[in-house]
Amino acid sequence: MLIVLTMLTTAGMTVVLPVLPFVVLRYVSNESDLAVWVGVLEAVNGLCAFLIAPFLGRLSDRFGRRPVIIVAALGAAVSMMLFGIGGALWVLLLARVIQGATAGDLPALFAYLADITPPEKRAQRFGLLGALSGIGTMVGPAVGGLLAAISVELPVFLTAAVSFVIALLCIFLLPESLRPENRIASIRVADLHPFAVFREAFGRRELRGLMIGFALLALPFGMFVNNFSVMAYDSIGWGPTAIGLLIAAVGIVDIIVQGALLGVLLPRMGERAVIVSGIIGQALGLAALALVASVLAQPWVFIAGSLLLAAGQGAAQAAMDGAMSNAVGADEQGWLG
Repeated sequence: MLIVLTMLTTAGMTVVLPVLPFVVLRYVSNESDLAVWVGVLEAVNGLCAFLIAPFLGRLSDRFGRRPVIIVAALGAAVSMMLFGIGGALWVLLLARVIQGATAGDLPALFAYLADITPPEKRAQRFGLLGALSGIGTMVGPAVGGLLAAISVELPVFLTAAVSFVIALLCIFLLPESLRPENRIASIRVADLHPFAVFREAFGRRELRGLMIGFALLALPFGMFVNNFSVMAYDSIGWGPTAIGLLIAAVGIVDIIVQGALLGVLLPRMGERAVIVSGIIGQALGLAALALVASVLAQPWVFIAGSLLLAAGQGAAQAAMDGAMSNAVGADEQGWLG
């Protein structure tokens, strides 16, 4: 069940990536505003997710992972319906606010996996879950790019339908993973402040270095994801289908790295070496993409940089997730997510 939910969740999240700039183009007065508005929409989504994450995490530690996954799926369904209906930029903004405010599905799925996995196997299992996410990342954009040939709104409505299916699967088929004895007794107001969560995490010696590494890993990758389609359209001149196929290739790289290579690399190199190697790979990929945006706007450079970045991020992310999960207790897995 966890396998199906992970693939459906990531497929639903990524099916709109190839068409996002083309939806926004309908509501901006000129193309020079495209990157700005795509950035604003994704920033609003990220800000809402950041502000609500401690609340959703603590909810999952108090009441279980299942309710949070259901709420997140329903929120995604509503937000994508609004995004597809559109009509004005403020409607798109509202849709992204709802999406961000209910974005607790993947963290809850990882917490779910941590609940049912022994500590010594978490990094490898997180890698497997990352590989499953890669399958979703492979299928979602490819389908989205192909459907965009019919209508750019069609992939958006497909995302809404997939999210609703996820909610139904969770309601009727997903058992709760968090045992009553591992749940927190109550939720403190202080736990709900996002900066308080960071302060507490940084106050723990075992988490401080991992938090810094996670930020160094997540920030550039987030910038890449949010600007990928715009860069492909603006610098290379690609349409939704080509963009979707490259994102699908990124998903294939994720599957290979997290589903196969990590099982070999982690026992031999250890989590720290895998994390460092992954960050170096991500940096080299970003350097190639910087060339595309400036002096070398060639498709092969764009493809190579994207795939190298994906490989580095995938390896480092899975190893870091495992290390961070092992650094906290069973009743703090949702808080960590």
